[in-house]
Amino acid sequence: MKKMTGISRRQFLELTIGLTGSLAAGLMLPKPVLANTAALRKAIPKTGEMLPLIGMGTSRTFDASANTELLTRLLEVTQTFFDMGGGMIDSSPMYGSSQEVIGQLLPRINAKKNLFSATKVWIEGKEAGIQQMEESRQQWGIQHFDLMQVHNLVDWETQLETLKQMKADGKIRYTGITTSHGRYHSRLVDILKQHDFDFLQLSYNIGNRDVESSLLPIAEEKGIAVIVNRPYQRGELFRHVKGKPLPDWAKEFNCHSWGQYFLKYVVSHPAVNCAIPATTKVKHMKDNMQAGRGVLPGAKQRIQMLKYFESL
Repeated sequence: MKKMTGISRRQFLELTIGLTGSLAAGLMLPKPVLANTAALRKAIPKTGEMLPLIGMGTSRTFDASANTELLTRLLEVTQTFFDMGGGMIDSSPMYGSSQEVIGQLLPRINAKKNLFSATKVWIEGKEAGIQQMEESRQQWGIQHFDLMQVHNLVDWETQLETLKQMKADGKIRYTGITTSHGRYHSRLVDILKQHDFDFLQLSYNIGNRDVESSLLPIAEEKGIAVIVNRPYQRGELFRHVKGKPLPDWAKEFNCHSWGQYFLKYVVSHPAVNCAIPATTKVKHMKDNMQAGRGVLPGAKQRIQMLKYFESL
């Protein structure tokens, strides 16, 4: 395992133990108060494996480097994620020190047996791709990844062939491809029509619904699981509703905050399997995870949600 910039794995573990006083051996963090409902799950189309609706992204938030205060907070955030039924953690070599931070945290987490590990290959060239994926595995400190994705279509044809072989060899369980910022949609539609992937990751939220007419239908048609990034549009959705009341009827589908409103809209789409909001705050993680519990809005309620949002 590589050292993180400015702080080693051992130093971080010693620090977290010291900061939590007598918690030493297992570093048992306090469990959050849970709702009386289990985390909702959807089946991965290709296998039927059930995946929790709310995962955890690590873009920006886990690029913690030598920030010891943030590292300690991320430990509690990650423990809360698993305590509340979380599964998928998604990362990428693009995200600075995020993968090394994940590798620092996982040994200190309880109930991580439910981890669904997902990362990306983001480089050109076959051998470079193989090396990058192995470095990611070592940084996470795991035996294999559940999901490996081609990040933003970078050298996708070369990397797809490698991913197929890795899956055949049991080195990964699922293959995927990603896009973000609304880029490459028409190109990706053509790729998905001609090639087989298990997962598709894309940007989708109540304020950016472009994929509803393109990528989501083809994912449903071809049985491809969908992961949603940017479900809050980098905070823009919260700025849109600032000072506005949550509608009373949102309680019908167990929605008690704007964050839950936005996440429930996303994960209630029939094609979507999982959303991966990112946060460095425990209270936000708890709120995110509550969105994956209770009742999801139906088709008519989704229309109602959209109309209300657009009226603000």
